[in-house]
Amino acid sequence: MAVDDATSALLAQLAEAGRPPIHQLPVQEARGDFAVLAGLVAPGPALHAVREDTVRADDGYKIPVRVYSATEQPRGAIVYFHGGGWVLGSVAQYDAVARRLAAVTNCVVVSADYRLAPEFRYPTAARDAWDVTNWTSSSWPTLPLIVSGDSAGGNLAAVVGQRAARESGPPIALQILIYPVTDHDVDTVSYLDPANQLLLQRDSMIWFWNHYAPDPATRSHPDASPLRGGLEGSPPALVLIPEYDVLRHEGEAYADALARAGIPVQINIFDGQMHGFFQLPGVLPAADAALELIAERIAAVTGG
Repeated sequence: MAVDDATSALLAQLAEAGRPPIHQLPVQEARGDFAVLAGLVAPGPALHAVREDTVRADDGYKIPVRVYSATEQPRGAIVYFHGGGWVLGSVAQYDAVARRLAAVTNCVVVSADYRLAPEFRYPTAARDAWDVTNWTSSSWPTLPLIVSGDSAGGNLAAVVGQRAARESGPPIALQILIYPVTDHDVDTVSYLDPANQLLLQRDSMIWFWNHYAPDPATRSHPDASPLRGGLEGSPPALVLIPEYDVLRHEGEAYADALARAGIPVQINIFDGQMHGFFQLPGVLPAADAALELIAERIAAVTGG
């Protein structure tokens, strides 16, 4: 099917602005455009508590996090890594998403402001994600631990899931991978399909990779391309994939690889949707449907 009406309207609105695609912009301008996109989303719901904190990284850097609690008795703890190609995005720009996630799941949500490229290249973001996950596990040791993220954030969640299995790290009850980056191959069927060149384009992903991991030799490491890692012992997974996405092939391939490794995995394809839909709740109805699906899956894990 074609992209749905809400998506078509959004793409038309963005086209009217006349802005160049991300890969034609300097980093700071691209960050400004990404912030404008986040500004289309209405504020999230009021919650029991929202607070700022920091997590000390191995190199001494203090990683900012924002902690959301819907009630005094949460059922689980979710670490959330925002999208933006490891170059764009912030906790502030994902505030509405995090608030909705906390509200629908009744979980503590720890939203991580991991360091961005090109100021901090690979593997800094992956290491920050690991440190925030360990901090969350230590802070709420009695709650089921869930890692989640969209796009590059989904990449970080998958990397954390593999590392936890590889290093006997904190037990992760579930990984929620929303159109994740799982490989650096930009010549897959979905990358080359003209129908997928929408909010995220092949050239933009090349731009992201060049900023995040400019040395091509590093891109095959599992902490950059988790599809190339060992998946045995990874956490159970929920994988959400839009129909129109340059990353569709690698997201489906990762779900298949998890299943072959004996990992319980649920994959849902969102017909008529494009990459980026999840970050636009209230703008694209599929984002709200995805939140409901996530809430159902988390309830099964946490006993809610």
